[in-house]
Amino acid sequence: MPEIVITGIGVVSPIGQSVDEVRDSLLRSRSGVRAFVSEDLSRPFPVAAVDGNFDSHFTKLELPFFDRTTRMALLAARQAAESSGIVNFSAFEQRAGIFHGTVRGGGATEWEGLRHFYAGRKTAKPYVIMACMANAAASFISIRHQILGVTACHTSACASSGSAIADACRYLRSGDLDIALAGGAEAPLASQFLSAWDGLRALAEVDADDPSRSCKPFSSRRTGLVLGEGSVFFVLETREHAERRGARVLAVIEGWGVASDAHHIGAPHARGQVAAMRAALRTAGIEPSGLDYINAHATATRGGDPVEVSALREVLGESAADIPVSATKALHGHMLGAASAMELLVSLLALRDGFLPPTAYLDELDDECRGLRHVTELEQGRSLRRALSLSAGFGGVNAALVLRRAD
Repeated sequence: MPEIVITGIGVVSPIGQSVDEVRDSLLRSRSGVRAFVSEDLSRPFPVAAVDGNFDSHFTKLELPFFDRTTRMALLAARQAAESSGIVNFSAFEQRAGIFHGTVRGGGATEWEGLRHFYAGRKTAKPYVIMACMANAAASFISIRHQILGVTACHTSACASSGSAIADACRYLRSGDLDIALAGGAEAPLASQFLSAWDGLRALAEVDADDPSRSCKPFSSRRTGLVLGEGSVFFVLETREHAERRGARVLAVIEGWGVASDAHHIGAPHARGQVAAMRAALRTAGIEPSGLDYINAHATATRGGDPVEVSALREVLGESAADIPVSATKALHGHMLGAASAMELLVSLLALRDGFLPPTAYLDELDDECRGLRHVTELEQGRSLRRALSLSAGFGGVNAALVLRRAD
């Protein structure tokens, strides 16, 4: 069976717009969370925003077609491609693919189009439909980098980019592709979208002492999730293909699992998370005891964290007290469709550089979240070989990925 390796990484995130910046933020527990205030909203909300609008990276003719989600996706994909030593994939013909995960696609463009409509403009601007498609970012990446094979867009809620990465791995392992760009992007920080989430009573309060500490996974003091934005992409290829072109291997994706709860549209059930993790371990050919770190989904919600802890305890069994677990959404927020990709990057950096990123601000552990080896302080100088990253989303969709350090 061919090994699937990562040879390129690109990131545009609330805690860094390069791999080195993200690593530095993790080591310093530097948060990208801040307060968002708008007269359109009933109250301030904590969000994890990316600095910049990125207009300067694109031409005036391109900009109307590129929603904020697409702009960040294009930048992260290009960064990943360049770091792998490839910009134009046309030489691979149909042996290269693009796999993209997002929840909203071009949501900002859609909101703007609706605003114009209700303001009296009965015919939309000509770019609106193409800019707000869920597959817009994937298609523009394909066009810009001449990726001529599969173009797949996954909209599996908060597991979207995890499902996209898993799908890419299946295509590579089956022999249908040799190389792929895979990841996700999201830009959900518009007032209208925050208002919709507020309707679920799921969003956190702004921490009165320090807004950057508003996201508190596993904590008895947590008040809800913090939405984040950004994009992360990876270049994936078979090891044989990577070695043939002399590419540097950054990590190995050993296992992947995707499963459904089939329970409730908005409330998770442990069985789907258990099934996804067990499928990923089975694909990797390892037991739970073979893991050295777990990056948990942990949205800092009272309905989500305890369910995930119970799923982890069930999968890990006797190893639950020994395998370190942390949730880095405390720093970069919940990036929705890009969450899986972001947290896979965190896991890769932990393995590569031998450190365990903590769950920041976990001062008081919730009694319902006990039974795991929670990382509450940065641990460096560790020899880490394998990590598992879990993502769970509305609709009961779950994706788990097993990563191995590059030899």
